Amino acid sequence: MTAGPRPAAGRDPRLEAIRRLGPWFHNLHLPGGVETAPDHALGDFPRYKWEVLAPLLPADLRGWRALDVGCNAGYYSFELARRGAAVTGIDVDPRYLEQARWAARELGLESAVEFRRMQVYELALEPARFDLVLFMGVFYHLRYPLLALDLVARRTGRLLVFQTLTAPEAAESAPPRDPGLDGREALVAPGWPKLAFIERELAGDPTNWWVPTGAAVEALLRSSGLRVRERPGHEIYLCEPAEPGGPGGPPYDFTRELLAATGREWRAP
Repeated sequence: MTAGPRPAAGRDPRLEAIRRLGPWFHNLHLPGGVETAPDHALGDFPRYKWEVLAPLLPADLRGWRALDVGCNAGYYSFELARRGAAVTGIDVDPRYLEQARWAARELGLESAVEFRRMQVYELALEPARFDLVLFMGVFYHLRYPLLALDLVARRTGRLLVFQTLTAPEAAESAPPRDPGLDGREALVAPGWPKLAFIERELAGDPTNWWVPTGAAVEALLRSSGLRVRERPGHEIYLCEPAEPGGPGGPPYDFTRELLAATGREWRAP
């Protein structure tokens, strides 16, 4: 994804560390003008996504706990830490986590961010709730996406930022609430929430499993008990927990299913 860092005046010892830890998917801007992936195929990534999102998040996050799911090299984690949040970044890739821990030291943020190797499904065993959760660029890589979204939603105290690859669909409509068995043609009509299943690969990546339409994204978020507050940019959704019993939300309490799916014991209230 990158040809490596630009040469700097003299020989900055960080350049060798960047080379050793590469390749990088996050272009981090380090003190002194050094970048980790200045020739990224996507441009200055993910800075341009952060610039869309940043104005919608509180400038002062002191006292907030934040969770960055799929943190990669930590770009978003560091931005939240700079605003005062206590951040936990999780990822399954040890190379990304090594990059993130190294960058945290270079940025002087190692005391504000904890990076952990962890699957999103392991949030089932995490008792903590987080004021702010970032769940960006992960959903479509998951074999069990709705399970993950349900778990993330139940760990969200105030705000969730959700971002996923989506499939284009020109038509938007409100599908019928209950089409009935004889009305199943509605399931393939334009506007019905759909997830395309990728059996083999998409863009050369075998971990790309599901690509939802925009209608499916909003329906999935509602079904997990979240309310979309804003759509600040392409494929980005700013959400908050919906009021219990309010409009939208799941049609029934699926807590027992969720516990069983994550190996936990159901206890009747």
